[in-house]
Amino acid sequence: MRTAYSVETVRAAERELMELLPEGELMRRAASGLAAACAGMLRRVYGARVVLLVGSGDNGGDALYAGARIARRGAGVTAVLLSPERAHEGGLAALRAAGGRTVAAPGAVVEGEAVPVGPVLARADLVVDGIVGIGGKGGLRPVAVELMDLVREAGVPVVSVDLPSGVDADTGEVRGAAVRADATVTFGAYKPGLLIDPAREYAGALRLVDIGLGPHLPDGTGAAKAEALQHADVDALLPRPAAESDKYRRGVVGVVAGSARYPGAAVLAVAGALRGGAGAVRYVGPAADAVLARFPETLVSPGPPAKAGRVQAWVVGPGLGDGKEAEEHLREVLASDVPVLVDADGLRLMARAALRARTAPTLLTPHAGEAAALLGRQREDVESGRLAAVRELAGATGATVLLKGSTTLIADPDGDAGAGGSGVPVRVNPTGTGWLATAGTGDVLSGLVGALLAGGLAARDAGSAGAYLHGLAGRFAPQPPGASEVAGALTAAWRDVTEG
Repeated sequence: MRTAYSVETVRAAERELMELLPEGELMRRAASGLAAACAGMLRRVYGARVVLLVGSGDNGGDALYAGARIARRGAGVTAVLLSPERAHEGGLAALRAAGGRTVAAPGAVVEGEAVPVGPVLARADLVVDGIVGIGGKGGLRPVAVELMDLVREAGVPVVSVDLPSGVDADTGEVRGAAVRADATVTFGAYKPGLLIDPAREYAGALRLVDIGLGPHLPDGTGAAKAEALQHADVDALLPRPAAESDKYRRGVVGVVAGSARYPGAAVLAVAGALRGGAGAVRYVGPAADAVLARFPETLVSPGPPAKAGRVQAWVVGPGLGDGKEAEEHLREVLASDVPVLVDADGLRLMARAALRARTAPTLLTPHAGEAAALLGRQREDVESGRLAAVRELAGATGATVLLKGSTTLIADPDGDAGAGGSGVPVRVNPTGTGWLATAGTGDVLSGLVGALLAGGLAARDAGSAGAYLHGLAGRFAPQPPGASEVAGALTAAWRDVTEG
């Protein structure tokens, strides 16, 4: 599992560790890992030209010490100092002793020759972004923007130190110009901004360097701010039938979806449920003929949901449409005492009061536009501040929320420690792909997660495991895939996780 900690937590752990180490040892560890990553990005180190963009503070110091290591291996290293008077003294001395040189950024003053920066960047084989550290807020200053424009025009690959400069380490927000890195080398622990869009898009390939922080990072619920599951974590969550299992022990999921206008939504939701390991799927709605034509194993009912038969979880909303019958079906499902997943039209029709009255788990699966409508916000606000939005919506509705999008996030209603909750970390799905941005894939996800709920998983775990498998299926399906191909690839995704 990738666990991401807040800047405050990481810095506290660093302070504890530094008290136990010789002065400068922690920075030397970080610089060693950074230098190794840079060397790996170069075809050869000897004779390579590396440019360091160095701001003030320890972030720039990491870049300077790493540059010194690379220079000792025969690379030509130039440090462009954005704030020469505040550059890390030890790092500067180490770089110069190793044969590196320093030049001033445009508008800065530094001792020695005045060298035009543009040609230096244009000839570089690699640029190291050490402009701003993890405590930076807001976008880049104009001088940094000018430098990065030159780097982009030259087409030089960029590796960022700890975090791309200009992005928010704690929230993943990007409030101005920021560095777009080809790779980011982060130290000690992941930061939420490296896992959550829009900042994640700026980070490129991630590499975590172990500097010994592990024993000094807090354990237990509420310690981390975000976490991303990996294969082993999902494998441990997925339900498996035993020798004595029957369809009820495996879980029966009810699907209330589809309409005369959108029968395909019902078919796709049922497809996801069947591929999600459900013992049986009960379908309620007007698309029974379409569902049976594709999946004759489905148990269909004309409704209402309360008379459809025994289920362990409900999925309601995909393609449900408007009208009195849709509202009544939704009301019945929310009044049940089993877990309920609400998606699509169900999100638009539901009342928060009905959610608050529920005692069984509820999972909402909005995309950014639906989340914005529920929060009374603009879609752009949700997309730019996904972490804050998913937490707010979970707290406001009392439900677990799976916020779909470029980074799918799953938040429990009591997850925000700052609001008096337990501080359970927000889950970040790492398997998503742009190929899933096509009509109907959300219906497949709803059915899949509903089956996992029926199989006994908690709402947060069902949402996390379902999103993970769904993302893998988007990669395994023939490209470019439709929603039906994604549903068909769920079997391969499940096998990939469970068989290693």
